Amino acid sequence: MLAVVFAAPAVVAAQAPATQGPVTFAKDVAPILQRNCQVCHRPGSTAPMSLLKYEEVRPWARAIKQRTSLREMPPWYIDRNVGIHQFKNDRSLSDEEIATIAKWADAGAPLGNPADLPPPRQFEDVDKWHIGAPDLIVTMPKDQIVPPEGPDKWLDVLVDPGLTEDRYLKAVETKPSKGFKVIHHSVQTMTEPDGSIDDSDNPRGKFLNEYALGKNGDVFPEGAGRLIKAGTKFNFNLHLHSIGEETRANVELGLKFYPKGYVPRYVENSEGVGRNQDLDIPANTDNVRSDGYFTLTRPARVLSFQPHMHNRGKAMCVEAIYPPAGSPATGNTQQQNRVETLSCVDRYQFAWHVVYLYDDDAQ
Repeated sequence: MLAVVFAAPAVVAAQAPATQGPVTFAKDVAPILQRNCQVCHRPGSTAPMSLLKYEEVRPWARAIKQRTSLREMPPWYIDRNVGIHQFKNDRSLSDEEIATIAKWADAGAPLGNPADLPPPRQFEDVDKWHIGAPDLIVTMPKDQIVPPEGPDKWLDVLVDPGLTEDRYLKAVETKPSKGFKVIHHSVQTMTEPDGSIDDSDNPRGKFLNEYALGKNGDVFPEGAGRLIKAGTKFNFNLHLHSIGEETRANVELGLKFYPKGYVPRYVENSEGVGRNQDLDIPANTDNVRSDGYFTLTRPARVLSFQPHMHNRGKAMCVEAIYPPAGSPATGNTQQQNRVETLSCVDRYQFAWHVVYLYDDDAQ
């Protein structure tokens, strides 16, 4: 999934200095967990255990060493050897931070001096909207009941929010209101007032936003917006799975608008590229490649990259193919006929749908 503003395309966390002397939780490990892990590993959030206190972390020391050494955690799966590495939301650990955690675990995971502990990090409520309070919240008219056991369930729910005038969005977010543990994803698309869907690749309509674990809201750059026409309806496409107990599930779509009458300078667009639902994987085949293309018809800036596959997916890349000489879109002659890899996720994880937000100065 590419988020594009038509009109040109994160910040890497500072590297921790090499630790001198004995490595302790209080002095060395706790700051790493605060920066990179605790936003999920805290009570009421998505992770299975809390990592706020030493007493909570100590039993998991060797597991933390293993998962971080393999770069399975924190969830950040961009190939570090190709493409762009400047992201606004980079949660990955540096080599130095990984070495610090390993050294601490190998030394018996000592606490150290409690006076060295950093002040507790203050977090926003897990139920709070990342985009701020929406101007409009659209929800499904009734909860979905997911049984304790059974096959995964896919369904579509069309909702008419009663929009009476055209408005430009400045931010949009989808989040579970009930039963987040059973919701693998909820993808929201739009149908126009005349019934058109404006997207030949998706019979459900034009993509707007989605929820999947690891995805927060979309906040567009200042001066960029997404047009929502009066009479537009929203389709909720859900993938639900059982977790051993009956669960009620529902999601909310939050919309924040620019003031009435405001027309942004730039138009935001989200494109699903390479959406192949009929991919055939022959038996005893390790890799099957599928390609998709989207043509930019005017100057544009790529804002983000979001791979989305299911449990057979292994890797996904996004490339820029520059136009040949003589094309109306040709700019810098050094770029003509060149293919550039912008980003690759080489260790795709079905459980995590991370959106990689390019830094404003990324190139």
